[in-house]
Order: sequence, then structure tokens, then C-alpha cells
Amino acid sequence: MSLIGRIFVILFAFLAACFVAGMIVVGAVLYPEISDLGGGPIDQGAVNVLLGFGFIFLSGFALLPALVVVLITEAFYIRSVLAYAIVGAACYLGLIPFDTETLQFDGIIRRHLEIMTGAGIVAGLVYWMIAGRTAGAWREPRPPLRPPPPLPSQSVR
Repeated sequence: MSLIGRIFVILFAFLAACFVAGMIVVGAVLYPEISDLGGGPIDQGAVNVLLGFGFIFLSGFALLPALVVVLITEAFYIRSVLAYAIVGAACYLGLIPFDTETLQFDGIIRRHLEIMTGAGIVAGLVYWMIAGRTAGAWREPRPPLRPPPPLPSQSVR
């Protein structure tokens, strides 16, 4: 695979991962009562707008950490699904302020911390499914072409 093709795959995988993470965050934070089966219908138009905003915010904030991770995984051929899940969680946890003196996350509810961690793990898995399984593939040489099969013995040369 060429480098330019690989860049498009990485970009598509990043956008897909951000969209899935945005769906998780918006759904979990804004609609915690979804699990209540007695709730009324949810306005689909409002959900679509919220998903769009969730995608935009998460993709903007996660871009730099994810770019660093992509460069490292591509350079070192890291293709482990566990690595992408852990790094995805770390990228989204990086969006939460952390106090190094008290070693605690500041100004956040524990549920939100869990939501961001889960969204990061799922985003890492989505990225792995699209682009991470073949990390570094653009650097591998193409396999040599096989010679054509021999001609039948009755053929005229």
C-alpha cells in the first residue's frame, strides 16, 4: 500500500473512531435515562444535532494525542488490539484535567471519567479495526510476482 493511500485510511479510521466516541459520550452524558424503558420517545432531530457536535468536539480535542499515537504505531509496526484500546482510553482521559499534586482528576464526576474511558477504548478498537491491524504496511516491500504457469505440452510455440 502506498503512503498516500495509507494516509487516507488513517484519516478515515480517525474520523470513524471520533464519530463512535462522540456517539458514546453524547448518549451516555445527555441521555442517562435511555436505559429506563418507561421513558418517552426521544427526539431524533435533537440526537442528530448532538451527535454532530459531539463528533466535532471530540475529534478536535483528540487530534494531537491521536496523531502522536498514529506516528508511533506506524513507525514501530504496533498492531496489537490491546495497545490501541489502552492508548484510546489514554487519549480521551487526556481531555480531563488532572492534578499532579493530589493525583486526582479535578472537577469531574466519576461517571464522566468512566464514560470518557469507555469512549476512548471503543474509539481505539474502531481505529484498530480500520487502520491499526495493518500499521506500518506501507513500509513493507511488495511481494514478488509469481511466474506464470507453464504452457500445456500440446501448445504450439
